[in-house]
Amino acid sequence: MVGQEKLLEVQDLQKNYGKNNNLTKAIQGISFEVLSGEFLGIMGPSGSGKTTLLNCIATIIQPTSGRVLLNGKNISAFGSKDLAEYRGRRIGYLFQDFALLDNLTGQENILLPLSIHGMDFAKARAKLDELAHFFEIEDILNKFPSQMSGGQKQRVAAARSLISEPDIVLADEPTGALDTRSARNLMNKLKRMNRESGRTILMVSHDPNATSFCSRILFIQDGVIFHELRRKHDESREQFYDRILQLMAQLGGGSANVL
Repeated sequence: MVGQEKLLEVQDLQKNYGKNNNLTKAIQGISFEVLSGEFLGIMGPSGSGKTTLLNCIATIIQPTSGRVLLNGKNISAFGSKDLAEYRGRRIGYLFQDFALLDNLTGQENILLPLSIHGMDFAKARAKLDELAHFFEIEDILNKFPSQMSGGQKQRVAAARSLISEPDIVLADEPTGALDTRSARNLMNKLKRMNRESGRTILMVSHDPNATSFCSRILFIQDGVIFHELRRKHDESREQFYDRILQLMAQLGGGSANVL
């Protein structure tokens, strides 16, 4: 359930690359809020700045200016200890290409964030069992990534992103490398996690099927937010999907402009 508490605040964020005549403005003063328990989607064409935005929030890259606040605290002002805590425990990151380590089993990949941060083994094991059951991956925990399908890899990666019980999960094109069935399975799992556990998710995606699981979508182009779409209280996912497609067509010729 979405609360009224502001979990994440992005304030006038800007990110430039290069300088002088070679200056590229990837993000141009973006501001928005993510409420606790929200499932927020961000859509935009390739090169629009959506992944750059997500990476600034994840502290993978440093913004040129602006602020990102988590629970009211400016992450840009964090020292090394607080930054390690933020990356390791406060956020979970779900990558398009899974980012699993090939020489580790599914179980070892999932537990890796906790082993790095020294979590009690018994507690870690209990959380692993819970997530493995939820994502239906009990039978592949002892397999290596090379022995898994794409859908299995992404469910293992999803479990890893949630194992530390983060405040927010950042998902970058999580269905981009999956077939239609695997993508639907993953999105159903993420939506159920959001609905039943109140897990906050911020997802970048080019796929209207994926973003139809969200409660709100921000459309970004040329480094700025230019539209917002909210799912109505009594609206089915299928109806929301149709509205996303209609908006994409209205905004300039369909998916070529928005995706």
